[in-house]
Amino acid sequence: MYSVGLTGGIGCGKSEAARAFAALGIPVIDADQIARDLVIPGSPALEEIVAEFGPQVLAQDSSLDRRALRERVFTDPPARKRLEAILHPRVRDEMVLRQDRLDGPYCILVIPLLFEAGLETLVDRVLVVDCTEDQQIARVAARDGVERRLIEAIMASQIPRGERLARADDVLDNSGDPRELTAQVARLHARYLQLADHASL
Repeated sequence: MYSVGLTGGIGCGKSEAARAFAALGIPVIDADQIARDLVIPGSPALEEIVAEFGPQVLAQDSSLDRRALRERVFTDPPARKRLEAILHPRVRDEMVLRQDRLDGPYCILVIPLLFEAGLETLVDRVLVVDCTEDQQIARVAARDGVERRLIEAIMASQIPRGERLARADDVLDNSGDPRELTAQVARLHARYLQLADHASL
């Protein structure tokens, strides 16, 4: 199936864009959701994370305390690399499995770390959702209630905005009215239908 990798910096609106594609009937696979599915209590991935980072990354109900882990890894780059080594191969394998089960003209793979994890080979085309860095910080602070220093640490762990845009095949500008994002998605949807049809010939 023809696949489009949807990526962007934290707070840029990847989920909003994915929902707009889903509303058009396009199947969406979300790497973040897969990562959450992989670390349910009792899972091998969670056991490996606890072995690596200690029981302090668990909540009282034995689930992963994602906020505590995020605080740990984004202030400690080597720790982040160890976490990625545990999760990224599992996420990649699961994305491929789920894509094989899909039916539709094309699919959207939402991969926040598409470039950073070298996952461009999974997709036929790259779509970047973009907004200003000030908007990223404001949106994440409002959404997650986290401090600016942590947001900036997360942003610093991702490739620079300019490089991300330079490597995109398509860009969704999410710096304005949400209705504008929906209209942009509709235009890209028509384009992707054409590309998928051509690829299937």
